[in-house]
Amino acid sequence: MTSVLRPGDGGEAVRDLQQRLSRLGLPSADELGRYGSETERAVRSFQEQRGLRVDGICGPQTWSAIVESGFRLGDRLLYHRRPMLRGDDVATLQQRLNGLGFDAGRGDGILGEQTAAALRDFQRNAGIAVDGIAGPATLAALDRLGAPGSGSVAAVREREALRHGRKMADSRIYVSAVPGLELLGTVVERGLLEAGAMVLLETLTDDDSAVAANANRFDAHLFLAVRPGDADSCRCTYFATPTFRSEGGYQVASAMQQELAGVLDGCGETPWAKTYALLRETRMAAVVCEPVARDDVDGMRRLVRNVTPVGDAIVRGVRRGLEEPAVE
Repeated sequence: MTSVLRPGDGGEAVRDLQQRLSRLGLPSADELGRYGSETERAVRSFQEQRGLRVDGICGPQTWSAIVESGFRLGDRLLYHRRPMLRGDDVATLQQRLNGLGFDAGRGDGILGEQTAAALRDFQRNAGIAVDGIAGPATLAALDRLGAPGSGSVAAVREREALRHGRKMADSRIYVSAVPGLELLGTVVERGLLEAGAMVLLETLTDDDSAVAANANRFDAHLFLAVRPGDADSCRCTYFATPTFRSEGGYQVASAMQQELAGVLDGCGETPWAKTYALLRETRMAAVVCEPVARDDVDGMRRLVRNVTPVGDAIVRGVRRGLEEPAVE
């Protein structure tokens, strides 16, 4: 699917969407091929479950997540390639390797170089052909070892790296501000530079995958995006799935949410777990700050009037999250 599907649309693409949602346990009472209120409800439910933007519209990220959620470990051969394989089967493989002590990286469902290296390491230790392919022989070896532990070597590695904090002077931070929030991005950039960090501010694109790729090329220690959200209140989000949490992202998002609660009305102190492409595709700790709802015109005006205190609160949150992480 290349187009965006939304309420009111019809045709074979909508029928395909409805059938995929039904297989995921989200059936629609709408006529097949008609994007009505029930299909919108099913899409919203799926988006909520997967930590996506909840808007009831099936755009590229929602469609990709629907396709990926249909894969189960064993449905296909898994190996490192370009473009990288993605899916729930990859996430399960990462979970099992991490639980056995082989560092497959973040459980993001993307089969990158780190997951491929962990897969080969497992094959070597299991005494099977080291071909980097998760096929029948590899899955049988995983099954022989039984259920993995509940922990994750990737999460342990992140927590250990956080224990002593990171000085701002040693930090590379990539900041992305979507069009309309450039001023807030500039305030944040200035505050981080004054704190001693090396900062790159991106304001030219709102293409999430392109922004994530730019941050990876910058080799940042922290990725921070500011953009409107889909909730009525301010949200700071970090990457997490049912089996993995980015510890670095969680620490910064928690500190930032607490700081913003002091300057924005109705802003709670608890961060939110999400799987946005910006959080999932960046290789470093990442936070997406959504200080205002997308369609809240009055809220945007208030944000512009208070852009300095809001930006300063974000900077304080970043400093606390990096320099004084509350690692258990």
